[in-house]
Amino acid sequence: MLQGMFRSGELPAGERLAAADELFGRSVLPMRLVSQADGVFEATVRHVDLASMKVVELAATPAAMLRTPRLIRRADPEVLSVILSLNGGLVVSQSGRETEVGRDQLALYDSSLPFRIGVATGDGTTTVVSAHVPRAQMELPLAGLGRLLARPLPAGRGSGFGGLLTQLLTDVTGEPGDHRPVDLVRMGSIAHDLLTAVVAHHLDAETAVPDDARHRALLLRIDSFVRKQLHDPTLSPATIAAAHHISVGHLHRLFGPRGTTVAAWIRRQRLERARRDLADPALRELPVHRIATRWGFTGHSTFTRAFRAAYGTAPQDYRHQAAAAPGHE
Repeated sequence: MLQGMFRSGELPAGERLAAADELFGRSVLPMRLVSQADGVFEATVRHVDLASMKVVELAATPAAMLRTPRLIRRADPEVLSVILSLNGGLVVSQSGRETEVGRDQLALYDSSLPFRIGVATGDGTTTVVSAHVPRAQMELPLAGLGRLLARPLPAGRGSGFGGLLTQLLTDVTGEPGDHRPVDLVRMGSIAHDLLTAVVAHHLDAETAVPDDARHRALLLRIDSFVRKQLHDPTLSPATIAAAHHISVGHLHRLFGPRGTTVAAWIRRQRLERARRDLADPALRELPVHRIATRWGFTGHSTFTRAFRAAYGTAPQDYRHQAAAAPGHE
């Protein structure tokens, strides 16, 4: 997938805003970029192409992105966009509404309607991440979409699909080179499903989400929940199903395509984290039974048997082997 970077610092101060404005005018969603502080304007822009979704990270001093009626008449890609701020200072205006978007929130906006997005509304630099998806690919009845535009929607930890979408988009725009092209394609598919789920949830139209997209999004929520609860020895298919308001049978059917049971997947996640801790020099003095308890195993012998079955060696022996490996400090 394509990635691109623009850095205003590589240009003379007097040319930076004009160059950034030209860049946004040629983007997948053409718009104007304006600033009252032309002489001191700074911006870094990174584009990541996820095939089904285009993602943009903008770090800028005070500026505004404008989608005007003239630009809409000239070209409309008919995309639905989502935007979030990593450090505050974001205001989205569309459809007669203006909303300040906090750090644990996101907002939607539509390319077919005029909008204004204010970035870095105070002093300093603000970093925002936006993503764009063709509305036709959303596979949702979007007649009621207008009531969601330019409204703050929850996107913090524990907020469901919005929180998962935020985590994924901020990961995508991490350090360049962290993801292989095939990884970005897969992440694009996941992000597309999550955005569909966010919109469906807030439109009260979950039943209109295609089964495959709905199941993938639900599995992502379950995976995140399990990883946060691995320390709890009472974690089980029953508690997972109850937390997600589904039956245990439905949960097992969701895991069917993975070729494993829910209990086996939980055990594998716990063993992997225990193995990581056993190889960690910083935890060398932590007894093996404490590591087992840390990851939800209720008995040392149970943990030892499971670890040996998975990795062919006892936990203590694995720790010694890891300590003796070259480069292990």
